Amino acid sequence: MNPLIWALLITSLSTSTVITMSSNHWLLAWLGLELNTLSIIPIIAKPNHPRATEAAMKYFLMQATGATLILCATTINAWQTGQWTMTCTLSQTATTLLTAAIALKLGLAPAHLWYPEVMQGSTPTTALIISTWQKIAPLTLLMMTHNHLNTNTLLTLGITSAVLSGLTGLNQTQTRKIMAFSSIAHMGWLITTLTLNLTLTTLTMITYILMTSTMFYTLATTSSKTLSDMGTTWSLSPTLTTTTMLALVSLGGLPPLTGFMPKWLILKDLVTAPLPSTLLLLASLPSLFFYTRLAYLTTLTTPPTTTNTEHTWRLPTQYTPMMTLMASTTLLLLPITPLLYHTT
Repeated sequence: MNPLIWALLITSLSTSTVITMSSNHWLLAWLGLELNTLSIIPIIAKPNHPRATEAAMKYFLMQATGATLILCATTINAWQTGQWTMTCTLSQTATTLLTAAIALKLGLAPAHLWYPEVMQGSTPTTALIISTWQKIAPLTLLMMTHNHLNTNTLLTLGITSAVLSGLTGLNQTQTRKIMAFSSIAHMGWLITTLTLNLTLTTLTMITYILMTSTMFYTLATTSSKTLSDMGTTWSLSPTLTTTTMLALVSLGGLPPLTGFMPKWLILKDLVTAPLPSTLLLLASLPSLFFYTRLAYLTTLTTPPTTTNTEHTWRLPTQYTPMMTLMASTTLLLLPITPLLYHTT
């Protein structure tokens, strides 16, 4: 792909997200979402492989369906209330359609089946963009309209996403599919925070982006596509493999790493609702299992040498400049939780 076209696509991707986040008019928000979708499609299809083409088509169909539902919801709301602004009270029909549309765009359960397939057909870098940047605009719409959304619906979506993603991720062997189910589980926790407070939603989203970015950087650097690939990365870079293991434990939400922070704060705020908090806590156990399995295969089962030759046959590891910063924030932010929670 021409570098100029590539730069225009990235610029359009960023601009469309900013339009969606800064607008107070439903048509402008819808336009931003459409530009966002049209910008990512060529990036997904760039490898010119049948799986990449299939992933791009699936992504386009799902996002177009979600955008259609959003346009339908806002049209119905304008018809009933006479207002196109986001600050006006939404009708019940418009609220239901809007929640369903954004759940589809985010890949929340039960509308999540397209998401792992798209991630599997994309390159690690493209999968990183889909699982982080592409979620910012829909989540912004949810945060701007959270006062009008049904609390029980949001809790149901969140708990269903956390439970189903944990259970369906248990038998996966492809790293990108595992990260897809991990993303769905984290989105479940994130949607739950919308019923609590927006500060916690922002902090959860930031920590999710940091941890997911670190994992995809390590997967891209080591070219690990399956669980068996993870067991051969030690000879490539022992330091990077150790960082990968710690990042996986952080994604699982174990202390004293950064991933424990959002789950701790969410459960603290949900303590007055025993049933949702218990279900979320139990739903995190299957996810923790496949994170632990990945970490176990990465380091704890690695023999001293994974090759039979005395010659160095692997190329030197090419680290990205952001790797150190990403890894540090993924592992070491828990002690400054009060500072982050009260300043986001």
